Amino acid sequence: MDYQPLLQKKQISRPPVSRLFFAICAVGIGGAFQYGYNVSIINAPTRQIQQFINSTWYSRHQSNLEEGLLTLIWSIIASVFTLGGLLGTHIGGLLAGKLGRKRTLLMNNFLAILAAFLMGIAYPSGYFEFLIVGRLIIGINAGIGLCVQPLYLGEVAPRHIRGLTTVGLNIFLTGGIFTGQLVGLRELFGGGDNWHFLLPTCCIPAILQLISLPWFPESPRYLLIEKKNEYQSQKALKMLYGSEHFQPEMDDIQKESCALNGEKPKKIFQLFTDRTIRWQLAIIILTNIGQQLSGINAIYFYAAYVFTKAGIPADNIPYVTLGTGLCECLTALTCGLLIDSAGRRVLIIGGYTLMAFWCIVLTLTLTFQDLYPWIPYLSVSAVFAFILSFGLGPGGVTNTLTAELFTQSSRSAAFRISGSVGWITFFTIGMIFPFLVNGLNQYCFLFFFVECLLTASFIFFFVPETKNKSFLEIRKEFQKRYLRQSLPNSETEPDNLELHI
Repeated sequence: MDYQPLLQKKQISRPPVSRLFFAICAVGIGGAFQYGYNVSIINAPTRQIQQFINSTWYSRHQSNLEEGLLTLIWSIIASVFTLGGLLGTHIGGLLAGKLGRKRTLLMNNFLAILAAFLMGIAYPSGYFEFLIVGRLIIGINAGIGLCVQPLYLGEVAPRHIRGLTTVGLNIFLTGGIFTGQLVGLRELFGGGDNWHFLLPTCCIPAILQLISLPWFPESPRYLLIEKKNEYQSQKALKMLYGSEHFQPEMDDIQKESCALNGEKPKKIFQLFTDRTIRWQLAIIILTNIGQQLSGINAIYFYAAYVFTKAGIPADNIPYVTLGTGLCECLTALTCGLLIDSAGRRVLIIGGYTLMAFWCIVLTLTLTFQDLYPWIPYLSVSAVFAFILSFGLGPGGVTNTLTAELFTQSSRSAAFRISGSVGWITFFTIGMIFPFLVNGLNQYCFLFFFVECLLTASFIFFFVPETKNKSFLEIRKEFQKRYLRQSLPNSETEPDNLELHI
């Protein structure tokens, strides 16, 4: 018997992913990386920026700023990034449908370059207002990137590695945080007279994406389903997977295109009025809220205090904090390697459950911090364990769910909704968190304990497993659930019905 044809079939059963890997890198460096990087770098030069604001004010008015007004201006510089991100989410969703995913990402880089220019001239010109405008613009850039990057990644990836591909968002996000912590060290740009070179470095990822992304194609699903250009879609698939491996993906895209029957991309209000996707909407809204309220922000707030109580010198705390950023990078990569084998549910439910456990540990160790000399070291271990648990589950899987639960006509609007929820919750927790900590102290982790358990329970009961399933298969699973609820007494078998959304 000739086994050669079987061997050849086995060899070409899965498309090569080397070019897809480089496409992920080209998309990620100007997307989630920018978000993580600009969230991180603003922390290092806090004192120097406040001094610059005060000296600028004095040169204008020959008087020092009141402490409250100085804090307000600094808070605006830090938080306007979040408002820009919320605006950018909606801009990105609209442009991704009109211009395409790739072109939107390329044009987005010019916003980052403009922001870098404005923040770069703030110090030599003596206008701290340029920092506010620059942070707003780089926030818009981050919002567009976080909206469009997972759209592109979710649409170009074959189903057997779609989880790993979409987790690339979190890998680049945590990589941006770590890089921002690294360049923010006092030996580099975080101290002395070098601080004003730090914020403009956001132009570097933008330039790298402008150089690399043009070498890769537009999303094949966008080209075929939304633009009806089968030739360009086929060409894009061949570029990503090779001429011998593109056909299975092409068939999958054509099936989805036929099922949607020429339906145009939906607007946000249409998603909220469509009862057949209410479960998908509920899932992405609640999981995004759960991610922001999980306590990860509290961990970073308490990190310096915990490290100080453990006897770590104040000058060395930035290096230990750098270790937390490295932990996030490693767990994001681990999540990417496990998500397509272990599944989405196992990782995200397990992550939230572990985080709930470490919330209890931190509450106890922070309460009895001075009782025994070894307890502060347990607190340090709990901080790192909490971060590892977050990166392994909620940090990586949440965006994957958003990419997978919707078909092409609904996906762009769904990302605008999930992005808006994330940015609004991020801004809200930033505003109320100091009051929560001041009122509850270490007992605030009991609130996060309850929130993590509730989120894990919701996912356990209502979120199906999506690994190795096509977008149509996932849609049909939710349609069956909708039919069981809307037709409880019907004798019609749900498997034989098809709802066209």
